[in-house]
Amino acid sequence: MNILKNRTVLGLICIVLSLIICFGLTPMFNGAVKAQTEIVRMVKDVKQGDMITADMVTAVKVGGYNLPDNVMKQTENVVGKYARHDMQSGDYILSGKLSERPLAEFAYLHELDGTHQAISITIKSFAAGLSGKLEAGDIVSLIASDVGDFRQTIAPPELRYVKVIAVTDGKGYDKEYEERNKNDDDKPLPSTVTLLVVPEQAILLAELEATGRIHCTLVYRGTTENADKFLKIQADYLNPPEDESVEAAEVKKSESTKNTEGEPAQSEVKNENKPGTVIYRADGSEVIIGE
Repeated sequence: MNILKNRTVLGLICIVLSLIICFGLTPMFNGAVKAQTEIVRMVKDVKQGDMITADMVTAVKVGGYNLPDNVMKQTENVVGKYARHDMQSGDYILSGKLSERPLAEFAYLHELDGTHQAISITIKSFAAGLSGKLEAGDIVSLIASDVGDFRQTIAPPELRYVKVIAVTDGKGYDKEYEERNKNDDDKPLPSTVTLLVVPEQAILLAELEATGRIHCTLVYRGTTENADKFLKIQADYLNPPEDESVEAAEVKKSESTKNTEGEPAQSEVKNENKPGTVIYRADGSEVIIGE
């Protein structure tokens, strides 16, 4: 204790400590601050749910001091993953902002296999969208009103059974995943309905969207198994099975065998018409076979 009271000893201790700090700890600290490490940084803006591609990111060297432990350092660990949140150009990428699989909200867009397409139609009135009650998975029929110069109302058979894959409000948020407001008055109303269609249906919908007002009528809401039955009926109408196509061709062939005066061909009378069969001429008169 007497030694610590000696000013000379205290001075020497302070000198030693300052030397240790100046030539030991300070260089180590400066080295840690100046140490460079490679991290992945965004070079393009990315929206929530988007898949990150190679042209959206780059690897850059930055000071390694005080970097988060979960910052991504290799581009191969980022490319091909999906953004959990919106990211802007220049942002560092943290592991918590990435998802291995498409977000549930956008998964339906990543399941298109080339045979089907997704198309959105505008809900032009509250009633046209079933008063905001449509949901993903519903089977709907589409009716178009005010079509063309004559303002016709039509129900195209090509759009008899169509599957809803999303209902979206005016801000681009899907109904199934938007945050519910406590005040129902602030709840956004649906603005568009996204449908799963084939190219033929997509063309028809685009035309009706431009020339009329489309209304959705709910046909079925329930299990996927039963919903698929309706879609199967629609698919068979758009692309009839081979046996039905052959039958339709035979009908057309049979009709083509009639002569210009409306008389049935001799082969048709001989092979298909039994005695007592009534044949109608083009002029409306009747001919009874066998009389």
